[in-house]
Amino acid sequence: MTEGAGGLQVRSLRKSYKKRPVIRDVSMDLRRGEVVALLGPNGSGKTTCFYSIAGLVTPEGGHVLIDGKDVTALPMYRRARLGIGYLPQEVSIFRGLSVEDNILAVLEIAVADRHKRRERLEELLSEFSITHLRQAPALALSGGERRRVEIARCLAADPKYLLLDEPFAGVDPIAVGEIRHLVADLKSRGIGVLITDHNVRETL
Repeated sequence: MTEGAGGLQVRSLRKSYKKRPVIRDVSMDLRRGEVVALLGPNGSGKTTCFYSIAGLVTPEGGHVLIDGKDVTALPMYRRARLGIGYLPQEVSIFRGLSVEDNILAVLEIAVADRHKRRERLEELLSEFSITHLRQAPALALSGGERRRVEIARCLAADPKYLLLDEPFAGVDPIAVGEIRHLVADLKSRGIGVLITDHNVRETL
């Protein structure tokens, strides 16, 4: 299946667990520089839909396309190479590493040249206002700081589209405002952002 339009496209996704439908005929479009929210109560299938798009779950029907290329059968790492970044709701940073080493862990895979790798590290630390935290252990970060590091680490892989699974969960009201600002910044960078959340007010 190939469609002419660019962007991240989802067409008629279906997935069941123990014969119980979790997602049925879900379709959506996400273009670069656009923010789309997938809203619904807990247990409504949002995360399963995300898993299907990211490549963590194989849907029983439907298609996922990246810029016209059908990636439905591709594993997560292949989709990542084509431009999909995924940030789960759960803590995803390495708690035993410093902030700097968390970002370098991705840059060492994504950027071959050592000098360019260090340059990109400094850019990300500065852009997300975490330079002063570079040597801090990840386990000592606040909820908002952790989210900034996680998003910076996602951007180290230079994604075209970023999937944020309930990014406002487990953070304080001040951090909610920070994350909103980060999402707006991602949009201005030309990155397509897909967000799931159960709280309409926070997401909007």
